[in-house]
Amino acid sequence: VQLQAFGGGLVQAGDSLRISCAASGRTFSMYVMGWFRQAPGKEREFVAAIIGSGGSTYYADSVKGRFTISRDNAKNTVYLQMDSLKPEDTAVYYCAADTKRNTIVVVTTSEWEYDYWGQGTQVTVSS
Repeated sequence: VQLQAFGGGLVQAGDSLRISCAASGRTFSMYVMGWFRQAPGKEREFVAAIIGSGGSTYYADSVKGRFTISRDNAKNTVYLQMDSLKPEDTAVYYCAADTKRNTIVVVTTSEWEYDYWGQGTQVTVSS
């Protein structure tokens, strides 16, 4: 599986931004996709995940109600719509695939469960 994230940029606090991740390789609709982020000097953290069908999602508390993860299996693409952005959302955002499962479980929030990663896209939110 190859993943390529894109769509990051510089926005102001309160703005919206949508980032995307295109996948190739294994059947895209058969596994969980996740978004993680890493801010300077901090560890990478879980943001959101979605099952293969798109019918179930899960979010970190810090983004719940502001971010929306979705996927278009016909385009092999997963999206992260980010609304009401805050300066603390500034980070490199990574998409990742957990090809071992197609359900959201406790460990879905752990980066160690994901076996394929994109290269990351920078999101910067100015105050």
